[in-house]
Amino acid sequence: MSKLVFNPYLPSYEYVPDGEPHVFGDRVYVYGSHDQFGGNAFCVNDYVGWSAPTNDLTDWKYEGVIYRKEQDAYLEDAASRRLFAPDVQQGPDGRYYLYYAFDFSGVIGVAVCDTPAGTYEYYGHVHYADGTVLGTKEDDYFQYDPGVLCEKNGKVFLYTGFRPEGEMSKRFSFAKPTAPGAMVTELEGDMLTVKKGPCIFLPCAGQAAGTEFEGHGFFEAASVRRVGDDYYFIYSSENGHELCYAVSRYPDRDFRYGGVLISNGDIGYEGRREPLNYTGTNHGSIEKIREQWYIFYHRQTNGNPYSRQGCAEKITICEDGSIPQVEMTSCGLNQGPLPGNGRYPAGIACGLMSGTGAAPYLANTQISEEHPFITQDKEDEQCQYITNMRSGAKAGYKYFFVKALRRIAVVIRGNGSGIFRVQTDCQGDCIAEIPVKPSGLWQEVSASAVELSDQIIALWFVYEGTGSIDFQAFILEEEEIC
Repeated sequence: MSKLVFNPYLPSYEYVPDGEPHVFGDRVYVYGSHDQFGGNAFCVNDYVGWSAPTNDLTDWKYEGVIYRKEQDAYLEDAASRRLFAPDVQQGPDGRYYLYYAFDFSGVIGVAVCDTPAGTYEYYGHVHYADGTVLGTKEDDYFQYDPGVLCEKNGKVFLYTGFRPEGEMSKRFSFAKPTAPGAMVTELEGDMLTVKKGPCIFLPCAGQAAGTEFEGHGFFEAASVRRVGDDYYFIYSSENGHELCYAVSRYPDRDFRYGGVLISNGDIGYEGRREPLNYTGTNHGSIEKIREQWYIFYHRQTNGNPYSRQGCAEKITICEDGSIPQVEMTSCGLNQGPLPGNGRYPAGIACGLMSGTGAAPYLANTQISEEHPFITQDKEDEQCQYITNMRSGAKAGYKYFFVKALRRIAVVIRGNGSGIFRVQTDCQGDCIAEIPVKPSGLWQEVSASAVELSDQIIALWFVYEGTGSIDFQAFILEEEEIC
């Protein structure tokens, strides 16, 4: 099999959500927070760097730890705190500035480095001209989830905000009130001092009623990109699972709602109302890599909301500036569908649900025992699989180009007994039925497939039977064509 890239695009042992992609030179760098396999809280690890050449998005390189929690001088117990979603921009002086929300302190830290993914050094916290840290004045709002824009004319804009709604708001408590929407602050050329603002420029759910943002008000995950003469503000909406965008001719005002870019449950895609995958927080942004635009986002694993992984999909910016919502896939950054011949890890599923459907991953909760989830046996191994597939559970994969599919095999274990139905749609026709028998060890079992030739297909594996199984991999076999 030729070199491929799947979703998640980083090694399966790596958990880097909240991805902010940026092209610097001939490489694309992804800056995100750093979850832990089997973690019990968001963003508990130090920041790490990953990058790839812009002409080969299969070749991701680990850049090492780029910033450690204890480097921040604002909190005495820094080592036990969390580094939330960051962003990086190259400043007017040519250096690279990393902005981050340090735990729930409500202030924005800044670190600096001479290279995009070297060792960043603590630089300070965003502050007013008199030295008062932004977020600490009596009438300041809570600062969180920074996104940064550096204009060619030297202007620097910081975008922040956090506004949980309804039941979600009861899970958090803050020393400062949260703003009723997204905020923008213009900074001086030192990348640290407030020049103007902060000003609220996008409404949260409670303020969006009667506006074009109704139903998609701002929640968190501020990010911005300039596309031609327009500014695209990307954010996580009140719904949590979706990334939306708004557009303006100005970086700090007059944004109009654009639509949903992606949902990590595919809710809204082609009118879908029920999720095809387990939903949870979502955070990311868009970036042009060579001539193609992408949306980077994240998915949930391990049965709780604290082990999230980065994914990416191609998007299209239409002539009128709109961006149609895209679906989650397993091929993501790959340059087209995956080959219909070869072995694939079950952990690249872009759709997953129990017999009763998919459920949201909520903070401070573990998903109930009826649901399957993606996991691994050891923290440092690259062998994810789906565990706890009970009768009716479905795992979906998109997309494959099959030339002459003739056989499908699965690698499974567990006490389950029944069949694996293989379908080309979540509710589609069956193309293979693979027998399942109990086994404490991984076993490979296969069945002939209905002949499919020269077409792009999805594959859904549906377990029907007793007990539960673990699903490690599947193998597609095609006839040799002379």
